[in-house]
Amino acid sequence: MSFRHLALVAATFAIPVPAFGQTTLTLDEALRLADVSEQSETATVEQNPRLVGPRADADAARSLVGQARLRPNPDISFEVENIAGSGAFSGLRATEYTLAVGQRIEIGGKRRARVDAAQSLAQLANLRADLADAELGFLVRERYVAAAAASSRVELARDVVERNEELARIAGVLVEVGREPPLRALRAEAALAEAQAELQAAEATSLAARTALASLWGDQGAPPLVPSNFPGIEPPGVVMASGYGLQLQVARAESTAAAAEIDRERSLRIPDPVISAGVRRFEESNDNAFLVGVSIPLPFSNRNQGNIAAAEARLRAANAREAVALADFEQEVARARAQYLAAEARVETLSTTSLPQADEALRLVRIGYRNGRFPLIEVLSAAEARDGIREALIAAQQDRGQAAAELIRLAAQ
Repeated sequence: MSFRHLALVAATFAIPVPAFGQTTLTLDEALRLADVSEQSETATVEQNPRLVGPRADADAARSLVGQARLRPNPDISFEVENIAGSGAFSGLRATEYTLAVGQRIEIGGKRRARVDAAQSLAQLANLRADLADAELGFLVRERYVAAAAASSRVELARDVVERNEELARIAGVLVEVGREPPLRALRAEAALAEAQAELQAAEATSLAARTALASLWGDQGAPPLVPSNFPGIEPPGVVMASGYGLQLQVARAESTAAAAEIDRERSLRIPDPVISAGVRRFEESNDNAFLVGVSIPLPFSNRNQGNIAAAEARLRAANAREAVALADFEQEVARARAQYLAAEARVETLSTTSLPQADEALRLVRIGYRNGRFPLIEVLSAAEARDGIREALIAAQQDRGQAAAELIRLAAQ
């Protein structure tokens, strides 16, 4: 076999050599970098800002539950009467001093309704914080799979460039010795230029994908290296389980909180009495007397009817959103499951049937070319066909990984 035949075979089956000494980021490491749920509570500076907000909202809602349990504070009043008047009331001889303490008594179940409403909001805030965790995990998996696909495409583009470089060199030699027309060399050079442009585009896409992944944990330095092999993301066995996912749980919690808000507003229709007790001193006779009083607001026009109507409208809106959330959840689960199964079938077919067949076809064309039965263009066509199958396999693996990430997000509890 001549040297140019050996060079052609080596270019056709070129395999990229990994860069030693470079560390790569695994999916588990990316999830640990993004999720700080297992870190110490004192490490607030390093917490992911995508999680700080929802968790702070949950802390605030829990604090409001404690506030809702508190009873009204008592009032203290001090009055001085009959001071600095005229006649018998001149000076301080007829002065009366009154010291009283008043306490508002909550009736109509106000405290219980207030606590229930606060607890419902706290439960809603906790679910939203959990949903933020699930959403962040989905983003990490989705962007990691996209980065792995971009790395695979860079490897494929490098293979194509190396092969086209050697084919362009061989075509030039064949033209010089008169075995090929000059057009063959021009075509080889054009194919090489196109392959180099595709490599540059693939490298830029890979950089953008890795940068997007690092942004999920606020890394502003050099983007991490992501290997070209796809991570094994296994979807949950049962997605439509009892209780459904966090998205639907949040919608249901919104309805529960809206119903509790109606009870709280209705409890405010009943006015609260204020009971007071105190002592009065008569300066003129040096006598003392005890005082007891009750005051009740008269709900003539304001019975909190506007707030009650608004709360009832918010409940209707929350119930409608819950119904929409249920329909959307079932549709998203069905769509993600179908995408995963379809992608898995494509990966199986391409990896076990199509790609081996393309490799075998390329091997046979090589043999025929060595024996003079096929021209160089047939080798190039067979290699391009195999590259197309490799690209299709990368796309199917990416679709499978992202569909699995979506199913994990939908199944989060």
